[in-house]
Amino acid sequence: MSMFCYQCQEAAKGTGCTLAGICGKQPETSGLQDLLIYVSKGVSYVRNEAKNQGIDVKDADLYVMESLFITITNANFDNAKITKQITHGIAIREDLKSQLKPTEWPAFVNWKTEENEYAGKARVVGVLSTENEDVRSLRELLIYGLKGMAAYAHHAYVQGYVGEEVVDFMHKGLEATTNDGLSGADLTALVLECGKFGVNVMALLDKAHTESYGNPEITEVNIGVRNNPAILISGHDLKDMEALLKQTEGTGVDVYTHSEMLPANYYPAFKKYKHFVGNYGNAWWKQDKEFASFNGPILMTTNCLVPPKDDYKDRVYTTGSVGFSGLKHIEPSADGTKDYAKIVEHAKECASPTEIETGTIVGGFAHNQVMQLADKIVNAVKTGAIKKFFVMAGCDGRMKGRDYYTEFADKLPQDTVILTAGCAKYRYNKLQLGDIGGIPRVLDAGQCNDSYSLAVIALKLKEVFELNDINELPIAYNIAWYEQKAVIVLLALLSLGIKNIHLGPTLPAFLSPNVAKILIENFGIGGTSDVDSDLAMFLGSEKTETVEA
Repeated sequence: MSMFCYQCQEAAKGTGCTLAGICGKQPETSGLQDLLIYVSKGVSYVRNEAKNQGIDVKDADLYVMESLFITITNANFDNAKITKQITHGIAIREDLKSQLKPTEWPAFVNWKTEENEYAGKARVVGVLSTENEDVRSLRELLIYGLKGMAAYAHHAYVQGYVGEEVVDFMHKGLEATTNDGLSGADLTALVLECGKFGVNVMALLDKAHTESYGNPEITEVNIGVRNNPAILISGHDLKDMEALLKQTEGTGVDVYTHSEMLPANYYPAFKKYKHFVGNYGNAWWKQDKEFASFNGPILMTTNCLVPPKDDYKDRVYTTGSVGFSGLKHIEPSADGTKDYAKIVEHAKECASPTEIETGTIVGGFAHNQVMQLADKIVNAVKTGAIKKFFVMAGCDGRMKGRDYYTEFADKLPQDTVILTAGCAKYRYNKLQLGDIGGIPRVLDAGQCNDSYSLAVIALKLKEVFELNDINELPIAYNIAWYEQKAVIVLLALLSLGIKNIHLGPTLPAFLSPNVAKILIENFGIGGTSDVDSDLAMFLGSEKTETVEA
């Protein structure tokens, strides 16, 4: 079975994966994910009509949110789970149709067949089924933004926070990708509208997290280990983090965060747990070595799973959107709670973690905390102690060229400050970059969704300095990307009017030349070059060179 996937930064040869995904996704899995998106479009189409007629659409809302999340890069490799989700979607769609007046539905809304025939349908509904390159590019850009939006919406949903306008747009966007009557201008407008709702969903998730666990605060996070059995929790879902800490309390089992779960260390509500030790390891792509040396069980709560190796596969548990054939999966009960007793007992049978580093790293600079430092920061800017901020948020990844971000951070002048969020920080958050008058030169706001904090900080500084345009601030954007949550963050920044964002280590393969041209001409989107040339460009040196997009 052939495949075509170009939704992440690792797209083979910069064009797309056709034999197997660099992420480890196999052709059958890729096809089933394409079919799941196809079915989700049908669910959205019927759901929109049902909502217009006052019919309850909650099941359809959750279904599409979950389905989009499942298809994010490195989330779910389990064909059986994806197949089950496709079948479930058809059932939801047909149930809604039965409540509506008989009508002529488009073919994709009527499609259904036996599960053993799913693979055949999958071959003809993938990305390349849209023949026009530019329409395909805009549709996929919109869908990838919706995938990132769905991930953040789902995190908020499990906390009990639902943004109805965000959910409505998810369905609107999906349905729009089936409309051959929309022009390029129409699709471009929808892409930008997606960014607007990206801001909304990140604001909602910020509210869910801070009202549930308090505002993140400046924290020194331990990166060493203790001599106790332990569980490593990775991913992004703080609801799972809370449940695991509660269920391990008093058991003699320690808990460590990994990768994008690191910012859990910054929340006041989690600091009360004495068995919450700190962070173990680095960004997601190093998990094959770090999961092996951790020795205890690992709980994957969201995407960023690398196909596990045999020497630790039996210690990996999944939950939520994550899936991989052969791994133990923790399902929620009817009331939404999860029982982690099996993981706790498993941990007690394992050796304590092997130490891979020692010391501490500092984080917790979300918008509330930074605003408490506002006077000090503003004074540092006015006196020239801080000449420029560099937003280096986003994703990390395996590509060797990502060493660029470590070198870039290391070579930045001492009068500059890095604002970061997401796992891109692991490229430089352990460098000894010092501080400026007590302000650390790396301000980590948290997870990728906490890029919202960086936008809030920028808007607040614009207000403080009484500027008319956010782009007049001494802030440069040099952002690394990997998958679809980074796409919604980018679209959110564009919707706020932020221009001249540079993306690396490569521009997305899903941007056709014409769509890329639109972004370059209207928003100043650019790529990265070599470190010295880019530093000269960003800092306004006479050595400034044009960066090729």
